[in-house]
Amino acid sequence: MRRPVAIVTALVLFGEAVGIVLINAVLATVAENQNMSLAGLDPDAMSAGTWVMGGVSGLLLVLCGLIALLAGARDRAPGRFERVALIGCAVVHGVLGAVTVGLVGWSAFAFMMLVLALLVLTLLAYGPETPAEDGVSDGAGPVAARTGVSAGPAAGPRPTVP
Repeated sequence: MRRPVAIVTALVLFGEAVGIVLINAVLATVAENQNMSLAGLDPDAMSAGTWVMGGVSGLLLVLCGLIALLAGARDRAPGRFERVALIGCAVVHGVLGAVTVGLVGWSAFAFMMLVLALLVLTLLAYGPETPAEDGVSDGAGPVAARTGVSAGPAAGPRPTVP
C-alpha cells in the first residue's frame, strides 16, 4: 500500500509544481503590465520577484516529488535530509491550507489538505524501520543474544531485597 501512496504523492506534487509556476507567471505578467507600484516598490522588481518565487517554489515541489517518487520506486524509506524536506513541505501545505480558506475558498483548502494528507501518509508509511534482520532487536533480550557473548550468572535478574 505504501508504494502507490508515495507514487501518487509524487504525481500530485509534480502537478502542483506546474500549477504554482503557471500561477506565478500570470501574476508576474499582470504586475508587469499594470506598471503600478505597491508601497513604492519598482514594478519590474515585483515582476522579477514573482518569477523567482514561482521558479523556486516549483523546484522545491519537484524536489519533494522526486523524493516521494524514489521512495515509492525503491520501496525504501527516505534518508534524513529527504524526510526533513518532506516534513517541511507538509508544514508549508498545512500553513498555506489555513491561509487559503479565507483568501481563495474551501476547494483550495481541500486540495491543500489532500496534499498534506498524502505527504503525512507517505512519511508514516516509510517510518523508521527496526533492524531485525538477524532476529534480534536493539534493546530487548539478554546480553548474550545482543552481543553473542555469555556474561555468566551475574548477568541475570537480581533478587529483590525486602
